Amino acid sequence: LVRMHFLQILSRKLGSLEMLFQIPFCQKQFPYTCLSTSACVHSKKKKGNSYEQVDQEKYKNLVHSVISYKTSAQTPEPILEENNLLYGPPAKHRPPIKAGTKTPKNWVPLINPGKRILPGSSDSNIPMKIGLQRTKMPSVTHILQQTLSPQQIFYLERWKQKMIEELGKEGFEEYTKSKSNHKLFHSALESIFLSEDKAARDQGEDDVAGYLSSVEHVLEDISEMKALESGVHHETLQYLGLVHCVAKYRGQLCVIDWKTSEKPKPFLQNTYDNPLQVAAYIGAINHDANYDFQVRCGLIVVTYKNGSPAHLHFMDPDLCSQYWNKWLLRLEEYMAKN
Repeated sequence: LVRMHFLQILSRKLGSLEMLFQIPFCQKQFPYTCLSTSACVHSKKKKGNSYEQVDQEKYKNLVHSVISYKTSAQTPEPILEENNLLYGPPAKHRPPIKAGTKTPKNWVPLINPGKRILPGSSDSNIPMKIGLQRTKMPSVTHILQQTLSPQQIFYLERWKQKMIEELGKEGFEEYTKSKSNHKLFHSALESIFLSEDKAARDQGEDDVAGYLSSVEHVLEDISEMKALESGVHHETLQYLGLVHCVAKYRGQLCVIDWKTSEKPKPFLQNTYDNPLQVAAYIGAINHDANYDFQVRCGLIVVTYKNGSPAHLHFMDPDLCSQYWNKWLLRLEEYMAKN
């Protein structure tokens, strides 16, 4: 502003501006600034393409084959073929053994490889019923009771105390005695299977009628009865048991275990040690010379007194093998204690 005001004063006098620019010291007293813009263009050298140095004629056929390949390279088939050529066939993956898992020391196969079955040897319509031999060999039920885990013992004792609180001691004793209905139920089933007539159901007692009604839809899928309330023993492992039923369920030969329950058991884990019991019976039958057949599957049928449809738990050969290993561990534990 000071400079503008000074120039206005000088402009009123003629020749003042000329004198101003002619005086040398004015350049020092009143310096001026000159602004200028400029654009600088830098040219980059074009980089050479490395592919230009490749012999195009030499790889002409290769480029043509890649471009003309119609199938997508991302489909699974070409990827597998390429991996097989580069790395060979894939190796079968074996899941790592979990830490803490035990394997039986004295392992015996569930299926008896040395048992010979003659064709037509087990075509009899009469189910086998072998009496249970009273020997020094322990039973499957006794072995399982003597090898309960601390957790199982805890829950069993808690259930007992809860039942005593609800029913009282006398009521709990009556409830324990009512377990005899289990035997009556088996007797009623046996009469049905042997008579081949379901009219025997009407002859059952009132306490068993509900269980029979519960299992009615299961009986339609059972055929070719092989054994009924028959004793078995494992010749190698030296234990015995009483098999409720061996028959075909929907075409699969099974050891069938009938269970009565007051509470619903819709899952296999709700049956506690029953799968181990079934696996033990299967192994005993397969290693018992009295039986001219072998079994690979199991079936647990949980029936209810109120007539509700029974829950079925089918055990395929893989599942039976898993429970067979668990049974062998419990058997070894029992033998170590005794």
